[in-house]
Amino acid sequence: MDDRKLQQWVEHISMSSFGRPFLHQARFNRRLRSTGGRYFMRSHDIEISWLQYEQFGAADVEKIIKHELCHYHLHLLNRGFQHRDEDFKQLLQQVGGSRYCRSLPASLKRKEPYRYKLVCLSCRMEYMRKRKVDPKRFACGRCSGKLKLLHLDLQTQS
Repeated sequence: MDDRKLQQWVEHISMSSFGRPFLHQARFNRRLRSTGGRYFMRSHDIEISWLQYEQFGAADVEKIIKHELCHYHLHLLNRGFQHRDEDFKQLLQQVGGSRYCRSLPASLKRKEPYRYKLVCLSCRMEYMRKRKVDPKRFACGRCSGKLKLLHLDLQTQS
């Protein structure tokens, strides 16, 4: 399935389940891992996780599309479109959308390696970090000593 077919699918679901047209863009996003889809309030576009479609199939993605269309239609009608709003909860139940998407297997979730190590100059305690931090802004949690930042070589970590 490509973005063009997804666009047609979303337009069809919008008319059949909501009785209202979907007039904006729908597309797959291959980077979405922790969420099934996104609705953008400014552009009114919808993104759907390609991995959800690949792993769980069309039936689960249809529920995700209905969830995102609930956000879309309620927002355009100036009604409560957030997850906590009663309008959203009622419409989601009426159309049969899912409140949450299924979790992806751990093998598909991107695990970034540690790239930095903070070492306490007093007690030698080590703190592993994925992002670079300024050691001057932090102190050791064990002894309150000064920290030194070390950059790790990624080839030796495997």
